[in-house]
Amino acid sequence: MITGILFALFAGLTLGLYALPEKFTKDFEFENTWGAFFAINMFVVPPLAALVFVDGLGEIISAIPSSILWGMAISGLLWGIGVMMWGKAINYVGLSLGFSIFIGTVILVGSLIPFGVNGLPESNVFLTILGGIVVVLLGVLFNGRAGMLREKDSDSGSNNVIAGITIAIVGGLLATGFSYANAVGGAVISQASEAQGNAPWVASVVIMLIIYLAGGLFVIPYFIVQLTKKNLWGKFKSVHFGKNLSLATIMAVLNFIAGVAFAYSAYLLGKLGGTVGYAIFNALSVAVAIVSGLVTGEWVSASSKAKRFLYAGLVSMIVGVVLIAFGNSI
Repeated sequence: MITGILFALFAGLTLGLYALPEKFTKDFEFENTWGAFFAINMFVVPPLAALVFVDGLGEIISAIPSSILWGMAISGLLWGIGVMMWGKAINYVGLSLGFSIFIGTVILVGSLIPFGVNGLPESNVFLTILGGIVVVLLGVLFNGRAGMLREKDSDSGSNNVIAGITIAIVGGLLATGFSYANAVGGAVISQASEAQGNAPWVASVVIMLIIYLAGGLFVIPYFIVQLTKKNLWGKFKSVHFGKNLSLATIMAVLNFIAGVAFAYSAYLLGKLGGTVGYAIFNALSVAVAIVSGLVTGEWVSASSKAKRFLYAGLVSMIVGVVLIAFGNSI
């Protein structure tokens, strides 16, 4: 159990840091940075990782029942739409608030999905975990209030923050396809992968390969259309292209590592791993993103009241995760 929690914490750390390099790109619009990130993240890193680490990939894929494979593909597609919206939300409301609202929504819904796939645990375990999820919800509400106050403090109007919060919530709901895909395919892929002589963690690479490739089926065409519609292809000719591409690659690698580490943590944590690991993984990523946002100056102009709500949201999320982890240990 300890190793599983450590992998969930590592996953949260890498996920919380993955979007940070975007702040340091130059001469790129949102579509350029995130389009490059998603192209590398979904169509370059996963196949390379599978090629390097997975033995018998074809045999593993062929061993997955078609119903499970289609379920993973469709939910992966929805996840891709959700994470694209997440990037847009961060662009609207910043790293701290974008992470808080999106990941909070993901935790609330995604943590419950494995129960629908694997069945409910004993009532005391379920109620403890559910209580932790409710506390996380309070954290989401506090963070949303913090963002509204920050926007008011900056005198820039509330349209952007309202739009950003809305996009983050809808994106978070769609992104719970990630949780479903892992829950429905994890056991089958783990068994097939180990049958090919792979170490247990290698199955996580296969799971992420399917999810990421499916997600890219929507995301990449979307960015191609947007880059063309807004006449932004020329931005890639920037003198900063090499640096920007390197930053996008770092984002892609961190994001993929986070997914693999989570899938492996869920495997190690057993029947409730999809819920417990998912909650720990995502909540820590929020904490890291909030700290990153504070360090990079996102909240410099915010009032002390706005910061109090932000900190209260962070504390609520941490307390909620502790309750969820405790529920798993009962």
